Amino acid sequence: MSSTSPTVPGQPRRHDIDALRVLAFALLILYHSGMFYVADWGWHVKSAYTADWLKWPMLAVNPWRMSLLFLISGLAVNFLLRGTGGAGFARDRLKRLLLPLAFGMAVVVPPQAYLQALSNGAFEGNYAQFLLHYFTFQSWPAGAFDGSDIGITWNHLWYLPYLLAYSLLLAALLPLLDSRVGHALRNWFRGLRGLRLWLLPVLPLAAATWLLAGRFPATHDLIHDWHNHAIYLPMFLFGYWIGADAGLWAELRRRRWWLLGAAAATFAAFLALLVGTGPDSGSELAWAAYAFARRLNSWTWILLVMAWGHHLLNRPFRWLPYASQAVYPWYVLHQTITVVAGYWLAQLSLGPVAEPLLVIAITVAGCLLITEYLVRRVRLLRPLFGMKAAAPAAVVRRCPDIPLRAGHP
Repeated sequence: MSSTSPTVPGQPRRHDIDALRVLAFALLILYHSGMFYVADWGWHVKSAYTADWLKWPMLAVNPWRMSLLFLISGLAVNFLLRGTGGAGFARDRLKRLLLPLAFGMAVVVPPQAYLQALSNGAFEGNYAQFLLHYFTFQSWPAGAFDGSDIGITWNHLWYLPYLLAYSLLLAALLPLLDSRVGHALRNWFRGLRGLRLWLLPVLPLAAATWLLAGRFPATHDLIHDWHNHAIYLPMFLFGYWIGADAGLWAELRRRRWWLLGAAAATFAAFLALLVGTGPDSGSELAWAAYAFARRLNSWTWILLVMAWGHHLLNRPFRWLPYASQAVYPWYVLHQTITVVAGYWLAQLSLGPVAEPLLVIAITVAGCLLITEYLVRRVRLLRPLFGMKAAAPAAVVRRCPDIPLRAGHP
C-alpha cells in the first residue's frame, strides 16, 4: 500500500475508513473460523462438530462481506490517486499486491492444501513429499484441494489478484474517468439521495446476478468468475466514486436509523425468497425476485455499515494505527492458522464449545505473535506480507499502510 492517508486537503483524517477496513477484516477472520463448523457448507477441512444454527449468522454477513471490502478498497484508491499518477499507482499496486500473493501461494497457503488433500484421501505422504508435487504445477487427483486441477492454489488470497486486476483496470481507465463524461457520471452517483441512493445502484448488480449467477458459479480463479466480477468491480468503482464526498457521507449518517430498519427488512425478504421459492425454483420471475432481493439486501447492509461507521468510528482510536498496520499480515496468515489448528484439534475430541473457542484463540494468537515478533521485526519479511520496508517504530508512529487502501480483503 501507499503511505498516503485517507485525508482531504483542509479536512481531518477519515479515521472511520481506516477503522472499517480493520473491522471488515476482523469479520473475515471470524467468518472463516465459522466455515469450519457450519453444517452442509463445503470448506477446505471440516470439524465433526458442525451446527445448523450457524447458517443464519453466516447468511447474515455472506451476501455483503466481500462487496464491502471491495468498496472500501475503491475508497482507498480515491485517496491514493491524489498523490500519484496512474503509472505510479499501477507500479505500487504490482509491488504491494503481487509480491505477497506469490509469497503466500509458495509458503503460507500450501499447508491448507496439504491438510485438505489428506482429509479428502487424495494424498498420503508427508508435507515435504506434498511440496515436491505442489511445485511441479501439475494437476492432482480430482478434488484433492481447491485449485488442484492446475496443481497450485491461492485459496483465501484470491482477493489480491482480483484487487490487482481492478486497480490496473482503473489506472488504464483514468483518462476516461477524468473526462467530462466520467466526471458527470461520478457527480451523478455522488448526488444520489434517499430512495435513489438505496435503489438505483442495486439495479446493475441485480441484473448481473439474474443474468450471470446461474451460468458462472463462483470459482475465485480470476479467469472464469464472471458473476463475481460483475458484482465486485462495480462495488470497487462505487467506492472510488464515493471517496470523501462530504454530502454523500452526511446523507448516510443522516439515514443511519432508517437504514437499520431497512437492513432488517431486506434480510427478512432475502431469507424468505431463499428458503421459500429459492433461487432454483425454475421460475424466471422467482429467480429475478431473488436476484433483486439478494442485491438490495447486500447494498443496504453496506450503506448501514458505512453510515454507522462514519457516525461512531471517525475518531483517532489509540489502537487504530497499529491495527491498520497489522491487518495485511493478519489477512495473509489467518486462514492457514485456522485450518491447521482446526485440523489437529479436531482429532482431540474436545467438544463443540472448547474446540471452536480454541480455534479462534489460536488463530488470533498466531496472527498476533507472527506479525509482531517476526514480520514487523524482519525487514526482508515486511514486503512479503504487504508492509512497507520501514523501521517498525516509525511505522507505528504514523498511520499504517495496507492493501486495502488501494483496495484489498
